Amino acid sequence: MLDREATLEVALSSLAEAGRERADLVVFPETFLPGYPDWIWRLRPGNDMKLTAEIHARLLENAVDLSKDGLAPLQQAARERKTTIAIGVHERDGTYSRATLYNTFVIIAPSGEIANRHRKLVPTNPERMVWGPGDGSGLRVVDTPAGRVAGLICWENYMPLARFALYSEGVEIYLAPTWDHGEAWAASMRHIAREGRCWVVAGAICMQASDVPESFPERARIYPDPDEWLCPGDALVVDPSGAIVAGPLHREKGILYADCDPKRVAGARRSLDVAGHYNRPDVFELRVDRSPRRPIRFDDETR
Repeated sequence: MLDREATLEVALSSLAEAGRERADLVVFPETFLPGYPDWIWRLRPGNDMKLTAEIHARLLENAVDLSKDGLAPLQQAARERKTTIAIGVHERDGTYSRATLYNTFVIIAPSGEIANRHRKLVPTNPERMVWGPGDGSGLRVVDTPAGRVAGLICWENYMPLARFALYSEGVEIYLAPTWDHGEAWAASMRHIAREGRCWVVAGAICMQASDVPESFPERARIYPDPDEWLCPGDALVVDPSGAIVAGPLHREKGILYADCDPKRVAGARRSLDVAGHYNRPDVFELRVDRSPRRPIRFDDETR
């Protein structure tokens, strides 16, 4: 948490372990790099304002700037291992103000190129104190050797139109990196698999208070019980019928493996294809603006 380089090392180690199992697609959780900002659910908006600012400044310093090759080590690893990598990051806007962060999910192709960048459309509840709102430019599917891959972040998966945007692109392996957990979340993942007739891979954070580094500001006060589970994980994989085929990995740190054959998607959509033969475009219409959001700019005359 709050240490980009150390977290990159963890990611590379996990990638090497998955590579030994010949994984074609490796999925990391929401904001894995450099850690989900759990403190926002604990600090008080008024009395802890100074501490919040201190922590946020450190987070900003350790965030990922894609314009400066912030994921270069993972891109190199993807090239060497011919693996598709999907990872959640705190992304620092490197083009304009450099002070805004986004909850971003990045897909790295086996070539090492960044194939897609999706910024969370609506940060959830106090998350809005950390991240700016994303745009629709990342609501698209990427062709990979593992299948047609796309993803939504945590509670974005409760946005029906966002899901449909991916269904309409023909997603086969639907990724749901998250901080959420429990039976209700698992039920939602099963529903999405049945609704979209696709594989669902929910990469989840599994973290205890003891995982928070000693250098974290006021750690003893914010995380007094080292055995407390900040998030119990519950990573899982669901097949296109809605059956859980791997996981949930509950209160257990590790890598979940599953064989996700994209050919099963076509067969499953014979009876239900919500973006195809089971759709009524004469009744319903969805327009998705996939252009990237750009801030207002001023020329000399306007200024």
